[in-house]
Amino acid sequence: MTGRRRNRSTFLPTITRPVRATVMSAAALVACASLAAGCGVIPGTAGSADAPITVMTWAPWDTNATNKPGMPAMATAYAKWINKHGGLNGRKLKVLTCNDHNTSVSAAQCARQAVKENVVAVVGSYSEFSDSFFAPLEGAGIPYIGGYGVTSEEFTRALSYPVNGGQPALLAGLGKQLAPGCGTVTLVRPDSIAGDDLPPLLNAGLSAGGHAAATDQLAADNLTEYSSPATRALENASSGTSSKEGCVVPSLGDRTDTFMDSFRRERADYPAVRTATVLGSVDQTEINATGGQSGPYEGSYITGWYPVAGDPRWDPMKKAVNEVAFGDNRIDPADAGVETTWIAYTAFKTVVNSLGNGQVTADTVRRALDDGVKVTTGGLTPTLQWSSTDNDDLASVGLSRLVNASVTLQVVRKGVLVSAKKGFFDMAGTLESANLD
Repeated sequence: MTGRRRNRSTFLPTITRPVRATVMSAAALVACASLAAGCGVIPGTAGSADAPITVMTWAPWDTNATNKPGMPAMATAYAKWINKHGGLNGRKLKVLTCNDHNTSVSAAQCARQAVKENVVAVVGSYSEFSDSFFAPLEGAGIPYIGGYGVTSEEFTRALSYPVNGGQPALLAGLGKQLAPGCGTVTLVRPDSIAGDDLPPLLNAGLSAGGHAAATDQLAADNLTEYSSPATRALENASSGTSSKEGCVVPSLGDRTDTFMDSFRRERADYPAVRTATVLGSVDQTEINATGGQSGPYEGSYITGWYPVAGDPRWDPMKKAVNEVAFGDNRIDPADAGVETTWIAYTAFKTVVNSLGNGQVTADTVRRALDDGVKVTTGGLTPTLQWSSTDNDDLASVGLSRLVNASVTLQVVRKGVLVSAKKGFFDMAGTLESANLD
């Protein structure tokens, strides 16, 4: 038990068309009709037919914990690129960015700024404080498209439209992959509300593979070194009676590489153990930095949402970045956050195109999503489709908005992250057994 207040709910808000946005829009239309000229922008809309379509992307950067500067940088680059090539259905895209600073106060401030700026959607963002930002967005009827998937509320709130399976799918997939080959499994995860969701998800995958639950080891996600947590993890992973090697699963976001640096120094004094983690906690850059083929990740299984970074399906994104943001070192094409932002904006583009010559507003974007617009992403994900109805199969475990539970299985071979198995693997059935209460 952590003693922290939990805010998870399996009940969706009953809001289907926010009253405030509807009333204000209607009032503005009446004013336009009566005056016949000089009308301003209707709140929650993109304005006149030639006005920019305004959205927001937020994420933390320059903090002592997890940082995702590549996500707002990718959003800005996407706007430059799409505008250079004719915009969204002929309209310019305007992207606002906000630093949530990894605090609930800043996350709420970002959401209130989005409302104040009349954005039509928040796209491709990261925040651990969904309980702070969803309320302002819901009050204004602003959809949240393509969040990183770090909190369970992103898979329960009515105005959330996730493009991946978040941490639930990654950890369930990893647990299922590790079950046949591991002895004792130790999960090292943040001592936070978001971190509290991780053990039951990993355990759902382990259970599906006939394995016992993992040892749950808490650690701060803002330490500068992890000698003590690494030692405890090695002791736990080596304590079982199984003839199979123990497995250590660090899931500490940006601090995973710091943990692994300490882990590499401490492991010589313990029996051999294997490591495994999820994409977002490690990428090719971190594998290189920790020794590549001779480092602690060699042979590690890693689950991801998308194909490996070297897959040719990423070429359009890389081409766009090279065209408009060459030299911007915030944008790492192999970073899961950058990839998620690209896919989220791909989805948003599809939604805008589906509206044709109609008005682009928070309301029309949301209705298009709820009506089941289909989004293809060039094979980077399965076809995405949302609706206003719950996902009945996953609603019982609080993941009713999860529409893409697929993961890819990857492995580090000769210091390079490559596909372990081809294709996507659907974790929906495994997640149905997760105990998220």
